[in-house]
Amino acid sequence: MQIARIAPILTVSDLATAIREHTEALGMHVVMDSGWVAFLADDDGRQIGLMTIDQTAPVNPDVSVFVDDVETALELAVAAGLEIVHPLTVEPWGVRRFFYRDSSGKVINVGMHT
Repeated sequence: MQIARIAPILTVSDLATAIREHTEALGMHVVMDSGWVAFLADDDGRQIGLMTIDQTAPVNPDVSVFVDDVETALELAVAAGLEIVHPLTVEPWGVRRFFYRDSSGKVINVGMHT
């Protein structure tokens, strides 16, 4: 399994305001905006996520990790004894993902594009 990208996700109360603030302050541009989650990137592809409330999961993740084999990632998370807080799901926007919670309480979104 290989990691394709990692992006922190900030929970925000007003997505449009957060997008404006972070694009103006950091010079990033919007690469995805679904109305409840947006990702900003710089010219080299480094990203940050902004999210109000996750539309299909019970909690908001703290970080998004995209891999080339999400099934193997799930097997490794289960074998490590991690709490799976959102099961492996095919989401309407073309992503297969699951969430686990680490020992410090942080929620990790692990996914891959379908």
